[in-house]
Amino acid sequence: MPSKKLDFKTGQYVVYPTQGVGKLVKIEEQTVAGQKVKMLVIDFERNHMTLRVPVERAEISGLRPVTSIKKMNEAIASAKGKAGAKRMIWARRAAQYEENINSGDPMKLAEVVRDLQRRTAEDPMPFSARQLYFRALERMAQEFAVLHKIDLETASERIEDILGVPKEIDLNAVDAEDDDEDTEED
Repeated sequence: MPSKKLDFKTGQYVVYPTQGVGKLVKIEEQTVAGQKVKMLVIDFERNHMTLRVPVERAEISGLRPVTSIKKMNEAIASAKGKAGAKRMIWARRAAQYEENINSGDPMKLAEVVRDLQRRTAEDPMPFSARQLYFRALERMAQEFAVLHKIDLETASERIEDILGVPKEIDLNAVDAEDDDEDTEED
């Protein structure tokens, strides 16, 4: 299958899988090991980080343009669904969630948000699950914010409103089994 050539432009928002949404600030030429290499310079303002990606490696690295509003809406709709089965031990599920978050794929982010969100204010949430949930929600909200030209906090709130996440959640409430996360859950 031939790979399509990604065409990036200065000022465009892009998604780097492990970092989230950044802005392509310039395309520059650098000399690396005696070779001239075209680099995409991406600013991740929220992380206070600048990343340089060789143009030839952009597709391989997973760099992509921000998704469309239609695909974002599909991802959010999938996050409204029923949580997936929780039959494997937490450590394995957490590793899978981490992999999904670092994929940068809106559908995989939605899967994490769907599986880890609280359905009621009384639902306990272990610290590690809460951390994964908020990382996945933030990554989704970054793209949502760019698409709708709003700030990140508003984007997170809108996504949670769409999903029906209860507002009166005590984020400090933890599961009684929080210390025993390596046990198998039903």
